[in-house]
Amino acid sequence: MSAVLRSTAPTSDLAAIKARQQAAWSTGNYAVVGTTLQIVGETLCESLDLRSGERVLDVAAGNGNATLAAARRWCDVTSTDYVPALLESGRRRADAEGLAVRFLEADAERLPFEDASFDVVVSVFGVMFTADHARTAAEMTRVCRPGGRIGLVNWTPDSFVGQIFKIIGTYVPAPAIASPASWGTVEKLVKLFAPAAHRIRTERKAFVFRYRSPEHLLEVMRTYYGPMNKTFAALDSARQAAFAADLLALIGHRNLAKDGTAVVPSDYLEAVIERV
Repeated sequence: MSAVLRSTAPTSDLAAIKARQQAAWSTGNYAVVGTTLQIVGETLCESLDLRSGERVLDVAAGNGNATLAAARRWCDVTSTDYVPALLESGRRRADAEGLAVRFLEADAERLPFEDASFDVVVSVFGVMFTADHARTAAEMTRVCRPGGRIGLVNWTPDSFVGQIFKIIGTYVPAPAIASPASWGTVEKLVKLFAPAAHRIRTERKAFVFRYRSPEHLLEVMRTYYGPMNKTFAALDSARQAAFAADLLALIGHRNLAKDGTAVVPSDYLEAVIERV
């Protein structure tokens, strides 16, 4: 059984935005899409040079890609997210592999841990979607011990996924916060983490979405990817058709396949931040 820890509601003006974001990620079933990204968590763990027995915290863990990767390396892993269904998906995956992981419901902006509780703190396509970027970075830094590492993977602004969110923003009002994709820039990471960092190492990499066809990729994202699912639900039939056409045009522009399938790379920025 996993422990469940809930933080009190935030009192800032970001509370409403946070509530809408949580509702979006609770819609559909992100795990269907998230599971395909497993290789990114594995790669990050290698870049972090994880060692057996290290205390690892996965923040905004989703269905647990980085969580499982760290647990496979015999680390002491705690996996957190504010969407219970995603934690349950990660728990089932860990149980299936016989991996010992602690799962806690927690807000990335209010981590329920003491200072310096972990050797390594990670997030894969997770904290970039928080409402308060500065507070999230401060929380990740706070719970990472001096001399520890913070590992991040974030979509870049010009990536396939970054452009999906740009298109979404033309159909529904974007929240009044900094773009999630700004986490995929070196400048943003330096701004957020440099005061507490001995060194920040970054590398631009790519994940390749591989689906049966462009239409299949769109259908899976429309059905299971919360932000896209919510956007379609907010539009009338004519706007839905236009939205789908714009997304298919993006997929077609980025698709490397010539055989009718979808092979669509999406760049991301991998960062390893060494704490002072």
